[in-house]
Amino acid sequence: MSRTDLLDREVARAMSELSAAAKRGLGDPALAELVVIRASQLNHCAFCLDMHLAIARDHGVSRRQLDLLSAWEEAGDVYDERERAALALTEAVTVLTGGTRASASGGGFVPDAVYERAAEHFDAPRLAHLVALITAINSWNRVMVARRVPPGGRTP
Repeated sequence: MSRTDLLDREVARAMSELSAAAKRGLGDPALAELVVIRASQLNHCAFCLDMHLAIARDHGVSRRQLDLLSAWEEAGDVYDERERAALALTEAVTVLTGGTRASASGGGFVPDAVYERAAEHFDAPRLAHLVALITAINSWNRVMVARRVPPGGRTP
């Protein structure tokens, strides 16, 4: 059972609209699901993993890609260069420990090389939508993990 069932409807609606707009703008539903699943793996969000694995299958993401996603860097040609660039950016934005300019609190920035690699595969609008999608799923992960909503649990 979740810690609380309370999530303001207006907040949930805004987060859902952000997620949907980012996915539409990215224009690749299968890639969008790979991105949200990878972020959810990093954030240990079982609820989001359960939901987005099912959606990914519906969008035709292969079982092999889903099975190897946590080790995508070592998976050879299972992921193309565009997918690899998106997954690298997903990890950098989700974890925020890379980069060359560390803050006094020990945080970091998205490394320039990772961002530039993504920019080689996505035009400016799609790259903006990709960053928005990564940001949105990280927000959802944090909301669901903080509330301890289990897989298949009630959503706001």
